[in-house]
Parts: sequence; C-alpha cells; structure tokens
Amino acid sequence: MRYRMRLALVATILVCFATTAHAVLISTKIVGNAGNSADTRIMDDGTRGYGAINYRYSIGTYDVTNAQYAEFLNAKAAISDPYGLYNVSMASGTQGGITRTGSGPFSYSVNAGYANKPVVRVSWFDALRFANWLTNGQGAGDTETGTYAITGGGVDSGTVTVPTAIQRADWANSTTPHWLLPSESEWYKAAYYKGGSTNAGYWLYPFQSNTVPTGDVPPGGSNSANFYGDHGYAVTQTTPLSSFNSSLTYLTDVGAYAAAQSPFGAFDMGGNVWQWNEALLGPTHGVRGGAWDFFSGDLAASRRFFDPLVETTDIGFRVALVPEPGSFALLAIGGAGFLLWARRRKP
Repeated sequence: MRYRMRLALVATILVCFATTAHAVLISTKIVGNAGNSADTRIMDDGTRGYGAINYRYSIGTYDVTNAQYAEFLNAKAAISDPYGLYNVSMASGTQGGITRTGSGPFSYSVNAGYANKPVVRVSWFDALRFANWLTNGQGAGDTETGTYAITGGGVDSGTVTVPTAIQRADWANSTTPHWLLPSESEWYKAAYYKGGSTNAGYWLYPFQSNTVPTGDVPPGGSNSANFYGDHGYAVTQTTPLSSFNSSLTYLTDVGAYAAAQSPFGAFDMGGNVWQWNEALLGPTHGVRGGAWDFFSGDLAASRRFFDPLVETTDIGFRVALVPEPGSFALLAIGGAGFLLWARRRKP
C-alpha cells in the first residue's frame, strides 16, 4: 500500500513538474482494467457497444474551468483570435465566466465567482485546440498540431484528423503525453464502468449507482447532481426553467457534489454541463453527461449530438490523457535508478 501511495505521489509530482512552467494544471484519474468488455445496454438511439478500451488512460477529474480556459486564451488569443477561441457571450449572462478587454492585443480575466465553474460557450473545435495546446506544452504551444491535425482552420473550423483507437493505444504504451478530447467509449467507461476486472459491468448512472439520482443543492449526497427535473437544482432556483432568474448562475463549481464520483473518481460526469466527445454522426459531434437545464431518467443511455460550431451555456468539456501518469512515474523511477547506477560506475 505504501508503495502504491508513493507511486501515485511520484506520478502527481511529475505531471505537475511537466506543467509548472505554465499556469494550467489538470487533475486526472487513472482508468484501468484495460481490455474490458463493452456495455450491452441499448442507448436511446438504438445503438449499443460503448465503453470497451484496451489500454490504460486517465480522465480529467473535473470539467475544464473558466480559470483554466482563460489562461489558454491569454496564451493563444492575446494578439488576435483567428480561431474564435473566445465567444463574446462568455462575458455576459448568468453563465458568463470570462471577460475580454482591449481591442487587440486582448487580455482575458475570470469574472468574480466563476473561476471554478465549467467553461461554457466553447465549440468542439475549441476543445480540440485546447487539447493540442496542452499536448504541445502550453505557453506558445501550437493549437493546430499535436493530438489532432487541424488543417485549413479558421474561426471554429478546419479539417480534423482524429487519432484512431490503434494510435491511442500506441500512445498509451509510450512515454510521450498526449491530451485528448475523450472518445465516446473513453468517456463512457470512465463514467459507468464498475471496475475491478475486465467483465465488471456498468452502472446506469455516473455516480456508482443504478438508482435515479436527485438534483439536490450542493454538496448533495453520493447520488446527486446539478440537473433539471422534478426535484432538480435548477428548479429549486426558479420555476419554470424558461423563466431564468438573472441573479442566479445555475452552473455549479466543478466538484461541488463532493460525494458524487464516477467509479474512477471523476466529478460531474452527470449534470452541470454536457461534455463534448469525439463521436460523429453525419456533420455533428457527440456530447455526454446531461446538464443543468436537462433531465434524463436514464443518463447512461442518453446520446446527444450537436453541430461542432455550437457554443451554448450548457456545453463544456473535459480532457483525457495517454499514457496515464503511472507511466511517467515508472519512467522517473527507472531514470533515477540509471543515474544512481551511473554515478556509482563513475571513476
């Protein structure tokens, strides 16, 4: 047990070390049981077979926040914003979390009380470019290459090459980190797979539960979330939902439901905001997880698709990482051993 704790500590230190030169630190949770079976549950669109992943990876513990995205904007959209990474509506409304000042160059700041709320009004392309930026070391790191090859890109556009499952598995066995927008199966496994073996089965809800969750005010209980329903958090603030109260945010801080975690320890995989994934249906891309203004009695079975250009108050994203941080820890331990051996061998 102490060895595992030390290994986890080393992994955390190394992930932080890799990013301490930059502002954004991403907390992740390891998703193991590689080679697990797919879920046989039929989705609300008649499809099935999600969740099977044959490699270890990590999922973001939380949705990407306004504070993290603002650092991205200050790094990549300060002189100009050719890719439309910022939506001017981010500054306004009850969900607005980031304000831009200046007419070029620009400066981005987080609105009071919104630092730890999930960033919204981000397109699918914004999420991919954020992942590329992380992969390329943040700072001046490129947004058009890395995990995703984006060519001919403009404002929320471009031709995107998405890494295949084989490519992801290769990266998972390497020591070069790649940040990704989760594939639908990566997201699904992190949210619903019970864990412990490769045939453990799946929960119906992303809080290690087969019981319909409640929409309590945070911190709630172990099976609660920010979603709209008969007893949902949004409804406790104003009824009906269409009559928005301009003094209320509706969004909750990431991790506010402290006892409601996915099987692998991630927060808010149900409710708060929908999260982009890589699933493709015609010209649209997938979201998962539900949102503050959405109610579903069957969150695991809910598949939704939106135009990748859509930027709304109920869609955000989280990122994934391959290889998972344990690989970095093993590399560091091996490297430390080599250095010690080399020093002893030195005459």
